[in-house]
Amino acid sequence: MPSVSHRSHTVPLSPFRKLIPVADAAKTAGRKVYHLNIGQPDILTPPAAIQKLREAPLDILAYSPAEGHISYRKALVEYYRRYELELRPENIIVTTGGSEAILLFMLACLDPGDEIIVPEPFYANYNGYAHIADIRVIPITCRIEDGFSLPPMETFADKITPRTKAIFITNPNNPTGACYSPEALQRLAEIVKTHDLFLCVDEVYREFCYDDNPFKSALAFPELHEHAVVIDSVSKRYSACGARVGAMVTRNEEVIT
Repeated sequence: MPSVSHRSHTVPLSPFRKLIPVADAAKTAGRKVYHLNIGQPDILTPPAAIQKLREAPLDILAYSPAEGHISYRKALVEYYRRYELELRPENIIVTTGGSEAILLFMLACLDPGDEIIVPEPFYANYNGYAHIADIRVIPITCRIEDGFSLPPMETFADKITPRTKAIFITNPNNPTGACYSPEALQRLAEIVKTHDLFLCVDEVYREFCYDDNPFKSALAFPELHEHAVVIDSVSKRYSACGARVGAMVTRNEEVIT
């Protein structure tokens, strides 16, 4: 019998997936289960979006442009203006959900054996994407005593090696909910510039800020125009997880092309 790849055997499983059979067994036994394992918003998908899908002519499901339809990318440009970000449609690649955007970033910007620094706790599937891309995740710990804020910048600097290619953060964070202060992001930007790294920021939860820190996008720092790559998705802000529509956004033309 043909064997599957070594990658298939060794890719890290999401710990949440391991708990699903336990939860299902508890439900079968009549117990109430509270799901804290999946980022499914508890708001309705906008009715206008659902209606638009129902009215769409579907005589032919043709190929779309590889970078995404220009009308949608222009709409995203207008959306980002709400956050005082000036972008062009050419800065955006539409992806099959945010997950594909993450993997696309890793494959486009890192070589096998490169390292990526990620504050933890983090979205568990980052480990799987990194494994597929054959890159090494270097975790640094955010502590509950500090409100899960970013660790001191010296902690990042101490983890940088000749193989470090990027720092990856989620802002606001999944799963902690921490929204990083503009001051902390500015200090992180200085490290990224000093060491000539990519800063990839998963910003799919940007509308979900519940503390005193105002959200600030990595794309808002002029000094990071060649360094910042943002992961985006309609899943959370529009409660449209099943649409599988994401985006990778950057002003770095080499990454986009």
